[in-house]
Amino acid sequence: TANQEKYVRSANPTKVRMYEKDDIGLVDATMSGLKMLDLFSGIGGFHEGFKRAGYEFDWVGYSEIDKYASAVYGYNYKESEELGDIKLIRPRRDLPDNIDILCGGFPCQAFSLAGKRLGFDDTRGTLFFEIARLLTHYVENKRPIRCLVLENVKGLLSHDDGRTFAVIYRILSDLGYTIEFQLLNTRWWLPQNRERIYIV
Repeated sequence: TANQEKYVRSANPTKVRMYEKDDIGLVDATMSGLKMLDLFSGIGGFHEGFKRAGYEFDWVGYSEIDKYASAVYGYNYKESEELGDIKLIRPRRDLPDNIDILCGGFPCQAFSLAGKRLGFDDTRGTLFFEIARLLTHYVENKRPIRCLVLENVKGLLSHDDGRTFAVIYRILSDLGYTIEFQLLNTRWWLPQNRERIYIV
């Protein structure tokens, strides 16, 4: 899109402070009565994490195109609302007037070291712009989503010499968000070795 091309042309690698382990304090002291939009939700990993951390939600909407993952999500979180394909979500029609938390592990194949690394030239790599579209709606209506938690592969940081991540950072920054990130390895908590970048 023209908007996408504008960001790609203007982006330069950006240095930001890394997210520290002790910098916890998502949203604010309020942990109940929240609304969460769970994008590229899989079977609900983010939902379960927030639940175990003590967060309680009045509304959760989830977007997932894999019918089996979506069915598991719906079974485990029966109170949640299935939204389908993110590209078909229309905020005024499908979403509440305000949302507190947006989370999502947007598709990583376009950035992964294990793939062709086509980035924004891969249709899957452009799905971040769908996140930006939804965020923009709430910003323009003066009800910005207060908290973002995004996840992707380690290769996102190095893709195209850092320019891809700079595009993502610039878009979120232009929308008014202060962005921090950290590369985490699941071996810190689980018997597996999987590095992922978390953007908060």
